[in-house]
Amino acid sequence: MAEDSAQTVVAALLDHILPLIPGLTMALQNGINVLDIGCGRGRALNFLAKTFPNSRFMGLDLSQEAIACARERADESELHNLRFEVRDLTVFHREAAEAAYDLVTAFDAVHDQARPDNVLAGVRRSLKPGGVFLMQDIRASSTIAENRDHPVGTLLYTVSCMHCMTTSLAQGGMGLGTMWGEQKALAFLKAAGFTHVEVCTLEHDIMNNYYLAR
Repeated sequence: MAEDSAQTVVAALLDHILPLIPGLTMALQNGINVLDIGCGRGRALNFLAKTFPNSRFMGLDLSQEAIACARERADESELHNLRFEVRDLTVFHREAAEAAYDLVTAFDAVHDQARPDNVLAGVRRSLKPGGVFLMQDIRASSTIAENRDHPVGTLLYTVSCMHCMTTSLAQGGMGLGTMWGEQKALAFLKAAGFTHVEVCTLEHDIMNNYYLAR
């Protein structure tokens, strides 16, 4: 997953993903507070922390192994504006720091959570007024029949059964899986309290939607 993230996320951050939000690159240069949920081994945050030393970054993930790796890389690069914590986000709707972040990101991580509804509610709680949630997630329909012609649908349903659904169900979770789809993602974002959501795509990326939620 970390290798996949390096190709689809890290390599595209500066030129493609960050420009989806007008003014974000300049804000990062000036200095803002950023949270990444489901950060894994922290490749995206390590890159951002190096690129934008005036901003402050926090990464949260359930995996102790992944966080240990992320911390080691941050220490090697002497990134003092970057922190990582092992955190179970199941009750994030209650435990999220209120109005603490200007930007929250989630790269291919929300559908893996035991309780995506609670995670998204926590994200909403953690954003400052005017803050933005950037969620990368799989581009698909929530209806199986509408995915018959999906260019990599067979692969993604397999990944869903072998990893994403299993990760969630192992925690007694909802088990939405990789292919939870755009309709369900939008419904969950609305239920979490996001009143304006824009769905963006990138020409080079056939697999993902980029949800900009305010």
